[in-house]
Amino acid sequence: MSEPNPARPPLSFPELAEALKKRRSVYGHISGLRLDRAEPGECWSSLPYHPVFVGDTSTGVIHGGVVTAMLDESCGLAVQLARDGTMSIATLDLRIDYQRPATPGLDIKAHSVCYRVTRSIAFVRSTAYQESEDDPVATATATFMYGANRTDMLRSSPKEMYEAPPPLEAPDDPSGLFSNSPFARFIGIRIGEDGVPVMPFSRKIIGNPILPAIHGGMMGAFLETTAFVGVARELGVARMPKPIGLTINYLRSARAHDTYASYSIVKQGRRVVAFEAQAWQNDPKTPVASAYGHFMLRRGSVAEDE
Repeated sequence: MSEPNPARPPLSFPELAEALKKRRSVYGHISGLRLDRAEPGECWSSLPYHPVFVGDTSTGVIHGGVVTAMLDESCGLAVQLARDGTMSIATLDLRIDYQRPATPGLDIKAHSVCYRVTRSIAFVRSTAYQESEDDPVATATATFMYGANRTDMLRSSPKEMYEAPPPLEAPDDPSGLFSNSPFARFIGIRIGEDGVPVMPFSRKIIGNPILPAIHGGMMGAFLETTAFVGVARELGVARMPKPIGLTINYLRSARAHDTYASYSIVKQGRRVVAFEAQAWQNDPKTPVASAYGHFMLRRGSVAEDE
């Protein structure tokens, strides 16, 4: 048995910030997420617009999962910047409040602040915006655990970090359920033969490449998409619901396996639907994540909804 590596000296803050620019999640690298500015416990990041991020081609609006994934990763960057980067982190929970649809064609920016750190838990808040932070697309609060596993993404060199990333492309599926959702097709979400939504494991949805583990934002995108489709089908609405808020609880690490999901409507009103969703891998009785949220039903024209 090999001896454990000796303790390595902590990185200086400039070294830490530079390391975070290069050593992020696999999905963060593929999506083009950039760390633009760093301060202790605080960061400013940006995500260049790409057509594959669209959630509904009829409106051009960005998929909520894109915003969720960006805020999750940006919050994680702020947490790492609050310490010396020597410990791994994992998202415990993430709450997203959608303020308005992102304007198609514009980059999305995020400002994240880790405002409190205890021995093992970090608390973060973040704002996603496009032209001004005073006009947010979404806001988020999250908690992270320090020392969640023994990996060290800032110093280890897994092969996946240096391979050419998969292209940001969504396979064509003109007659499929997600024909109007490039981002859902990019992730690979499909409906299994038993009617259960499936997110096949692939390199492009990896968060921690050393374990490897699925990106928390991708898990949120999968749960949200499952609820979108389920609510629309069950209620017989022609247009996909509009997300209002989503709270995701990460229960255990989602490893390199296909992930399945289910949903249920908790309460249905005339305009607002409350839902729950769960994701699992090997056994529905041991979920890897759960979510609770609200959708607004779109009954009129696009102009009336916006």
